[in-house]
Amino acid sequence: MPYSLTHLGGECSVTGSAHLLQIKSGPIILVDCGLSMGNDPSVPFSEWPVEPADIDYLFLTHAHIDHIGRVPDLIDAGFTGEILCSHPTKALLVPMLHDAMGFSNRSKDEGRRLESVIEELSWGFEYQQSFRLNKGVRFKLGRAGHILGSCFIHFTIPGEPKPCRILFSGDLGCRNSPILCDPDPPDACDLLIMESTYGDRNHEARDDRIERLETALNRALADGGKVFIPAFSLGRTQELIYEIDRILSAQGLRDTAGQGSALQQIPVFVDSPLGLEITNIYSSLSEFWDQESKSLFKEGDHPIDFKTLFAVKSYRDHQKALTIPGPSVVIAGSGMCTGGRIIDHLEAGLADAKNDVFFVGYQAKGTLGRQILKYGPRANGYAWINGEKVYINAKLYKLGGYSAHADQHELVQWVEEMPEKPGMIKLVHGEEEARSALQKVLEDRGYRL
Repeated sequence: MPYSLTHLGGECSVTGSAHLLQIKSGPIILVDCGLSMGNDPSVPFSEWPVEPADIDYLFLTHAHIDHIGRVPDLIDAGFTGEILCSHPTKALLVPMLHDAMGFSNRSKDEGRRLESVIEELSWGFEYQQSFRLNKGVRFKLGRAGHILGSCFIHFTIPGEPKPCRILFSGDLGCRNSPILCDPDPPDACDLLIMESTYGDRNHEARDDRIERLETALNRALADGGKVFIPAFSLGRTQELIYEIDRILSAQGLRDTAGQGSALQQIPVFVDSPLGLEITNIYSSLSEFWDQESKSLFKEGDHPIDFKTLFAVKSYRDHQKALTIPGPSVVIAGSGMCTGGRIIDHLEAGLADAKNDVFFVGYQAKGTLGRQILKYGPRANGYAWINGEKVYINAKLYKLGGYSAHADQHELVQWVEEMPEKPGMIKLVHGEEEARSALQKVLEDRGYRL
């Protein structure tokens, strides 16, 4: 075999992705270098089979922190190779890591130095074009449909009697996601390293997702309370803005017909400096949007902006936002409630029965989001926030159809789009139940795992 593969994170968990591909007589490649969250394990650099300084290339499948969060640490540990990714990921990389480093013990000068190094080392590449590394190794990026810039990576390694082909799926997204193009069909490969986050379930239908969001908002805001939506700054925040914009546009048409609309005057606060910055970057990357978003923009309807959308930029504005009475909608990070401004909103608002919390994404084990979902429905349920016991009287909703990850059906469908069955599939990036369920479905269809 002309290579060895070592999983350094994300093999049996949903966060902390890092996969080391060592090519015999060729380059050493690391695919992702993510931060582990909740109880997910993380392999120290001292236990890696190679020194960070010996890694030639770091490929990034997308700019979520659980796939890029350890890049500054990798550089501090000696990495000086090239960082390769799609053009949108290149644009998102430094802003995402700037925010993440703000929670570390690094000084501002250290942070600026690392940002400069990352900018210098990183390169953006086009989708669906083949590029050459050293020793004849080639790679090609395909659209993964997870967030803007997400990709899967197809490597071709020279060998006899024929080249070896390895494909890393990265995080695969759902079809018909706002703003994003659908995942590209994958090329044939000998080994597929495939995510399995939702390998044990299928999402609710996405066709009526906007209608379900509108119904939930109308119901939740009817009593004058607040709706808190924990959302990742990258991806989910922009999707929510897009869909609220679609709701308001449709209600505007109904207003013209004299039917009225409840949400037209209710403020929507994006209380996330990073979320606001990423939204601006998304706006600047319209060439990578899907056709629907491009068409709306061309017609004068900016798909991620509307008149009742307010930016909460400074910490002083954040403090004011905490005391503004409802009804209102607050979108804030982090998506799993592990940090960020959503913590303050939950601490201040969970005990109020007029308020509501919409969970629109995966909540990993060990996170505050998972605790709230687990204990909130119980009598006198509570969560510990900033060392204080906070009772959960707010109503909790899990809105389906909002996952940025493909479900079991979509994962299988993506694999079946390959021109031929892969020689072997290795499932990663999923809890045991998800991996086991997806493995059985794939094996039943004749795939080797």
